[in-house]
Amino acid sequence: MRDHVPMPTATFRFHGSLNDFLATARRGQPIVREFEASPGVIDLIQALGVPHPEVDLIVVNDRPVGLDYRIRPGDRIDVFGIERAGESGQPASDAGRPGLIPSPPDPRRFVLDGHLGRLARYLRMLGFDSRYDRNAADDELARLSAEEGRILLTRDRGLLKRSIVRLGYLVRDDDPRRQLVEVVGRYGLAGTARPFSRCVRCNGDIEPVDRSEVTERLAGEPRTLRYFETFGRCAGCGSIYWPGSHFERMSRLVREIVRDEALIGDNRDEGDARTEGQQ
Repeated sequence: MRDHVPMPTATFRFHGSLNDFLATARRGQPIVREFEASPGVIDLIQALGVPHPEVDLIVVNDRPVGLDYRIRPGDRIDVFGIERAGESGQPASDAGRPGLIPSPPDPRRFVLDGHLGRLARYLRMLGFDSRYDRNAADDELARLSAEEGRILLTRDRGLLKRSIVRLGYLVRDDDPRRQLVEVVGRYGLAGTARPFSRCVRCNGDIEPVDRSEVTERLAGEPRTLRYFETFGRCAGCGSIYWPGSHFERMSRLVREIVRDEALIGDNRDEGDARTEGQQ
């Protein structure tokens, strides 16, 4: 009987937010992984539960490597997320090295999966181009992200692991407002927000429109026509917007999220969530 030959192993350690993808007992701990042949480092990283769009730096035996690195027996592999700078285990000489995560589009634009409808509306409220279709298939979401250079926001790590997805983020929280805070912080959105400039229904741009052009459309809203002079119209679906009773509530949310009241003043005349027919 032939002696059993042990399989080669490599030791992984995940840092920072990447531990969110691991079982509690594995977080911050070395993980010994057996392997056959010479697998790609990103293949084993994803097999351990971490999607490649979240990985910004891979250090093997104290040396940074690319996503195409082939693992060798005995390798010590440290994996970092976007907040890698200054983390324990990162070579000091690598602190300023460009990361593996591509630069996000400027201006920021998104595509969201079917679980994130409220987040899509919030992002549109802040003025960010956010494609959303609750019935869109995973193939379509991945394709839109890749072809249009959109950041894929999802609650499905399997979707994020698809090879064509380069820009993506797994939304951690399940509360829509906290999700918005999470995404605003992750992508630095506060400084470029243009609140109330985009239609929360269809994602189209809201354009100023003369009161006379909406009088007929708002014939069933006599109080609106009596008390408001400023209106906007979505260039996509034609919805009419005005600074109605919901405006202050939504303005408070925007101030809370972006923490810059000047942004409200800059866009105040572009309406709020009140559209024609809403009470």
